[in-house]
Amino acid sequence: MHSAERTAPRDVVIMGGGLAGLTLALQLKQLDAALDVLVLERRAHPVPHAAHKVGESTVEIGAHYFDKVLGLGEHLRGAQLRKFGFRFFFSEGRRDIDQVLEIGASRSLTVPSFQLDRGMFENFLGDAVRRAGVHFVDGALVEQIELAEAQAGPQPLHRLTWRDAAGEHHTAHTRWLVDACGRAGLLKRKLGLAEPNTHEANAVWFRVADRIHVDEWSSDPAWRARCDPPARWRSTNHLVGDGYWVWLIPLASGSHSIGIVADPARHRLTDFNTFEKAMQWLQRFQPRLYDALDGRRAKLQDFAFLRKFSYGCKQLFSPQRWALTGEAGLFLDPFYSPGSDFIAIGNTYIADLIARDRAGERLDLRAGVYDQIVHSFYDSTLTLYRDQYGIFGDPQVLPLKVIWDYTYYWGVLSQIFFHGRLTDIALLGSLRAQFLHGQRLNLAVQDLLRVWAKVSPHTTRAGHLDHAALPWFAELNRSLTDTLDDAGFRQRIAQSVRQMGQLASEIAQLALACDATLDTAPLRAVLADAPADAAPREPLLFAAALEAA
Repeated sequence: MHSAERTAPRDVVIMGGGLAGLTLALQLKQLDAALDVLVLERRAHPVPHAAHKVGESTVEIGAHYFDKVLGLGEHLRGAQLRKFGFRFFFSEGRRDIDQVLEIGASRSLTVPSFQLDRGMFENFLGDAVRRAGVHFVDGALVEQIELAEAQAGPQPLHRLTWRDAAGEHHTAHTRWLVDACGRAGLLKRKLGLAEPNTHEANAVWFRVADRIHVDEWSSDPAWRARCDPPARWRSTNHLVGDGYWVWLIPLASGSHSIGIVADPARHRLTDFNTFEKAMQWLQRFQPRLYDALDGRRAKLQDFAFLRKFSYGCKQLFSPQRWALTGEAGLFLDPFYSPGSDFIAIGNTYIADLIARDRAGERLDLRAGVYDQIVHSFYDSTLTLYRDQYGIFGDPQVLPLKVIWDYTYYWGVLSQIFFHGRLTDIALLGSLRAQFLHGQRLNLAVQDLLRVWAKVSPHTTRAGHLDHAALPWFAELNRSLTDTLDDAGFRQRIAQSVRQMGQLASEIAQLALACDATLDTAPLRAVLADAPADAAPREPLLFAAALEAA
């Protein structure tokens, strides 16, 4: 069957009605209610709760985007779970969880993040975009795409054909076409934009229809009393070991998400690519979690895996009025949960480009700059993962890596997003020296941590590195809630990069105290080349705090 073609063109067609596509549609309608937006989603709605998609843990940028930018705070606080931060246990081969090193805050820090039941959230978003006037069609299959640049005429439009759930064919013409269809990557495949990276890791995941209460894994009252409230179960809990980590993420629907992510050079995917194999693997490497799951086998809801899940994309935004967002473009790694952050950043850039296009502005320069900025964020974040999985089982080096990575994230990238400077390319350009120095510091620190872990004894101990007990660290998180003018923002970035330099110096000092043969010269060279307003001036502040914690 063929329907009559719609004669009036759409302003925007979004292929994919998952997290990236639905939030973009909502953002566009909030910016300009007059926009005619069509969203085509292959899955039928409503989608199932719990066993729908991974990407359930948010961090500060993504959470701020959902909460404050899109105004979804009522749903997040009423229907989802507030996350109790990240938490790490060096529990390989151990059942005595109270006798290993724990990393994580004893109390909630200022800026919230959330655990998302993706099914619940995407159903809510589907209803929200329809109320906002978006034409949201579920059960739709895109069959053919013809981009505007391939057509003739003074104002060519993108053209696509799609089939609805009843099998009826439709044609849509649109000024803007956005690919948000996830790993299917319709535009990426059509334009040959796929780009591999050098980070190889595999993942399996499953959900069980029950709560995993990490707080009940020990009867020691002192261990239980470390956290206020005693709600470790609301954290994104990481059980870490050499070359891998295991996630535990609670869902508001009452289920728990469990995943194993590993470097294939250390743990082959075939060792845990079925539920029974995964249970055997957990019995060997994380026996306390195995014990918690063994009696819940009948409550298994799903099981899936991905091989070599990390990838790049040559281009995300085009002045020819097409764009990619979410997993249709880039994907890094689930460690630190950056997926929703890149959705927030990508959607903000796409919405800004569409608004400027409607105002008659040429997009050639700005689309290219936005693309460069996202790829810069991507490249910097990739360094947190590339060849880093060997650090994960090291109770001496990983705690420093986590603090460093957070300091970079909260101090630079989060400041840009929270303070609304993402699209201010003139202001960002004026801070280029500070940003480049921060990137160089990050590369040098990641290199040192990687080398250090190779000579570290990897011995665990009972203890707690409480992020909330580090005043400067808790303050860095709180600073995201400030209101800054341009001068204040410039000062903030310089302060953040200066703080990175101080912490980098401390890390070098601690590394040499562990092994005097470690080569810290590359990091020292970067420190010596700091911009004048980002050079460390205060005495070293962090080593004593880290050692005491």
